[in-house]
Amino acid sequence: MINSTPHDFSIEALRAGDRAEFARMVDSYSAPIYRLGLKMLGGAQDAEDVLQNTFLNALTHLPDFEGRSSISTWLYRIAANEALMLIRKRKSNVNLEDLQTDADDDNPMPETFVDWSALPENELLTGEGKDVINAAIQKLSESLRVVFILRDVEGLSIKETAEILNLTETNVKTRLLRARMALREQLSAYYGERTTQKENQ
Repeated sequence: MINSTPHDFSIEALRAGDRAEFARMVDSYSAPIYRLGLKMLGGAQDAEDVLQNTFLNALTHLPDFEGRSSISTWLYRIAANEALMLIRKRKSNVNLEDLQTDADDDNPMPETFVDWSALPENELLTGEGKDVINAAIQKLSESLRVVFILRDVEGLSIKETAEILNLTETNVKTRLLRARMALREQLSAYYGERTTQKENQ
């Protein structure tokens, strides 16, 4: 998780076009923004595009940045929009405004669960296991995926996530719950099979 306090950088220097301050900001936020793009889109090239476009967008609009939110919140909002714009090219229109509507009807509660407690934690974190989890994240709807990534992958607070996506904290909590349950359901078949194999050994 990155430091999200509003005083990480000199806003005045950034607005004035201080290249050293901008470079320091890029160094600080490149990793989490790239990770957000990678988790949202699933490909390294797309993540690179999100990263590049985020900072180009930020550079263009820094003179207008009023500091009402922290730099990190502002950058995450730009990055989320950039990621959703790339998704929109592949399918129907998706943007942050669309994500403000209630998506409950499109994301029913899952019904299938499995007990993974028999599996050791190191097995859940194997290369294969990580690939399965990442693939499951990609299958989440955009409205659930972006909330899950910001909250559970990047470690942002409910309040920060709500501010970035212009959602209420209640909506963030609801979508986070649905995302976690949907992921658990998607992974049940994989880990359920692994559990059965261990029981039969």
